[in-house]
Amino acid sequence: MIRMQTILNNILITLFLLMMAIPSKAQENAFSNRKSADKIEVSSFVKAYTDSLATVRQRLQTSSNTLRSSGMRGEFSQLFLPTTFYHTWTNEMMSIGGTESDKPLYNSSINSSLLDVYLKHPEWVLNTQKKMEKAGPADVNITTPIRQEAELVGKVEELPQTIDIVPMKVVVTKPNFWKIKGDYSLQFMQNYISDNWYKGGESSYAMLGVVTMEANYNNKQKVKWDNKLELKLGLQNTRSDTIHRMKTNEDLIRLTSKLGLHASKHWYYTLQLIAQTQFTHSYKSNDRTVYADFLAPGSLNLSLGMDYDMDWMNHKLKGTVHLAPIAYNLKYTRNLDLSTRLGIKEGRHALHDYGSLFTADLTWEFNDMLKWKTRMYGYTTYKNAVFEWENTFVFQLNKWLAAQLFVYPRFDDNVSRDDKHGYWQFKEFASIGFNYSF
Repeated sequence: MIRMQTILNNILITLFLLMMAIPSKAQENAFSNRKSADKIEVSSFVKAYTDSLATVRQRLQTSSNTLRSSGMRGEFSQLFLPTTFYHTWTNEMMSIGGTESDKPLYNSSINSSLLDVYLKHPEWVLNTQKKMEKAGPADVNITTPIRQEAELVGKVEELPQTIDIVPMKVVVTKPNFWKIKGDYSLQFMQNYISDNWYKGGESSYAMLGVVTMEANYNNKQKVKWDNKLELKLGLQNTRSDTIHRMKTNEDLIRLTSKLGLHASKHWYYTLQLIAQTQFTHSYKSNDRTVYADFLAPGSLNLSLGMDYDMDWMNHKLKGTVHLAPIAYNLKYTRNLDLSTRLGIKEGRHALHDYGSLFTADLTWEFNDMLKWKTRMYGYTTYKNAVFEWENTFVFQLNKWLAAQLFVYPRFDDNVSRDDKHGYWQFKEFASIGFNYSF
C-alpha cells in the first residue's frame, strides 16, 4: 500500500505540473495586462497565488483519498486503462459554448493529457467510449466465489499404459586377430622346334601350378603366429625323352610356422619350424633312376632366435628376417637307395645335426605391375653349410594375367661335388599364365 501510495503521489505531482502550465500562462498574460495598466498590486497577487495553492492541495488530497478508496475506479483510471477515445468530454471541449470552469482541476488535466495523445499519437488509441459502455464496468466486486457444480455421468476406463518396443538386434563383434591371404597361379611354357632346325634342339611343353596360402595371427600386443604353406608342381614333356611321357620340373611342399613373443618395437623372440618335402618321384631324361620322391628327402628344421619385422621404403618392402643361434635339423629319406646321395650314411634313414640358422622372406613391390619375392635360407653345422636363394619376379599384365621369372641358386657341400659346378646348383625358368591373389 505504501508503494502504491508513493506511485500515485508521483503521478499526481506530474499532473499538477502539467495543469500549472496553462494557469501560469494565463497569469503571465494577466500580469502583462495589469502592468500595462499600472493596476497590479503585489500583495493581492501573492495572496491570490497562495490561496490557489491551498485549493489545489486540498483537491489533490481529496482525489488521492477517493482513488485509494475506489481502487482506481475514478477518472484517474483513464490514464492506466488501454488508450480509449472518450467522446463525451471531447465534444464539450471542442464545442463553441463548452467550458471546463466547473470541473475539478485534476479532471481537466487528465482530459488535456488524453487530448494531447489523440492529436500526436492516434495509433495508440485502441478503444472507444461506446465499446466500453457496451462491455460494462471494468471490474465487478465478487463477494463469493463462483462454483460450478458438475454431475458425474460416466467414468471412462483408463487406457492401458503401453510402451513402444522396437525390436533390435545387438551384434557383438569379437576382434579378429587372424589375417588370411593367398596367391594362386597356373603358368604355361611351350617351345616348338622342327626336326630340321639348323641349330638343332627339341620341342617341349611345360605347365606349372603354384599355391601359396598364409594364415597369420597377431593380437597387436604380445603374441604373433605366422603360418605359410607353399605348394608347387610343374610337369614337362620333351620329344627326346622316350622313356617318360611326363616328368616333373618343379616339385615342392613346404610349411613355415613361426611363434613370436614381442620383445621391442620390431623384434620378437621366435620359435620357427620349417618342414619340406615333395609330391612325387623325379627322373632325368631317358633315365629310370628315381632321384627324389615323397619324403625322400624330407627335412625338418626347428630353431630358436629372434625375428625382425621389416617395413621399409614407404611400405613397399615388407617381410621378416629370422636369426637363430640354436637350430636342430632332421634330414630323412624313406628310400635307402638315396641315403648316400642326400648326405645320409649308407643304410640309415635319418641324419640329425645341430647348428645355427638364418632365413629372410621379403616382398618388394616396385609398382602395381612389378613385384619381387625373395626367400633366403642358410643353415650351418660349422662343418657343412646349406644356402638357398629363391627369387620370383612377377610381371602383372592385368588382373588375371601375369608373367613370372624364377631364379634359384643353391649351395650344399654335404653332397657329392660336381666336376663342373662344384657344390653350386642352379635352376631358372620363365612362364606366363593366370594369376590370382586375395
